[in-house]
Amino acid sequence: MADKLVTIAEFADYIEAEMVKQLLDDYGIKSVVTEENAANLYPVSGVAGPELQVLEKDAQRAREILESREEQGQ
Repeated sequence: MADKLVTIAEFADYIEAEMVKQLLDDYGIKSVVTEENAANLYPVSGVAGPELQVLEKDAQRAREILESREEQGQ
């Protein structure tokens, strides 16, 4: 049975989402940025920004990497 995707973070813009996607990739965690075009086309409140999704089996490790990044102020 295939592992499902789960959202681990939401971002204000697609650039930050892509940077975090690359960070996770550096750790060997594959991820997907969703809704990146909607936020760029409609930059108004009420339109969801990009979300970062990973496989459910990688979610905990990915969250830990993001928390470590936040603690370092990046």
